[in-house]
Amino acid sequence: MIHMALTLPRTQATDLEKPAVKMDEAAFRHLYDRTARPLRAYLIRACGDLSLADDLLQEAYLRMLRSGFEGEDDDHCKNYLYRIATNLLRDHFRRKRPESGEVPERDESPGHDQAVHLRSDVGGALAELATRDRQMLWLAYVEGASHQEIAKALGLRTASIRSMLFRARQRLAKQLQARGLRPELEVS
Repeated sequence: MIHMALTLPRTQATDLEKPAVKMDEAAFRHLYDRTARPLRAYLIRACGDLSLADDLLQEAYLRMLRSGFEGEDDDHCKNYLYRIATNLLRDHFRRKRPESGEVPERDESPGHDQAVHLRSDVGGALAELATRDRQMLWLAYVEGASHQEIAKALGLRTASIRSMLFRARQRLAKQLQARGLRPELEVS
């Protein structure tokens, strides 16, 4: 159980000292209920591994609790949590870098093209994008995060997000077009 603890009563705290408030169980439950599903979906989409996503999800909450983070509001806590999760993803992928720069050859086995064709959906196209592109697109269009929230979660400058999202959408569109998926033309 997590309890609320103040280091000094508010009346004794100076302007420079801010009381260290730890999240109580009710506040944590509220945050978890609000963020666990979307954060898990974000992690699954970003790494493509259900087991790894669950491990990173637990680690993100644990690190947040250990940090003693004091959010200004629910959105601030959510952004901090996504930032932790993003950093955990980066750390994981840094450790898992392939030792050789060789690109695997295309699978020319019978039935391969048919299997690829069956997977030609947005999820498959997203999976072929770079991790940062997937993260930005997911946060922007699934989570509905603002440019500022995306910047905080991914450790980027807010001014860069608009153009980076534009380029990520272009790359996703190319992936979808390569799969034979194109926007429908309106007939007037």
